Amino acid sequence: MGGVLAGSPESFIDISRIDADDRKILNLLYAGLNDASIARQLAIGHRTVQRRVQRLMERLQARGRVALGARAQELGLLRPPRTPRPPREPHGAPTGHLSRLTPTAPERPRD
Repeated sequence: MGGVLAGSPESFIDISRIDADDRKILNLLYAGLNDASIARQLAIGHRTVQRRVQRLMERLQARGRVALGARAQELGLLRPPRTPRPPREPHGAPTGHLSRLTPTAPERPRD
């Protein structure tokens, strides 16, 4: 993976130095978790998360956590959000039938 040029030669950001653990932190940060929650989620120390977030802000030239999330998204470092799967039908049940889910209006008497 190479670097990404963001704007001008002075703002060259080498994203090849952002490893898988950094990306996990970026995704959790972007999801709104605080450092303590990220540490619990990844089973690492709270201070480790703080240091890595600080290092990421320096590497991605972001002045804060919100800017870091925005920059990570801009550079394509975040995985796309998961799309919820439709609920599975019980085995043997008909699939693809919306008629039982869609309410129908009562029939009007004919004149």
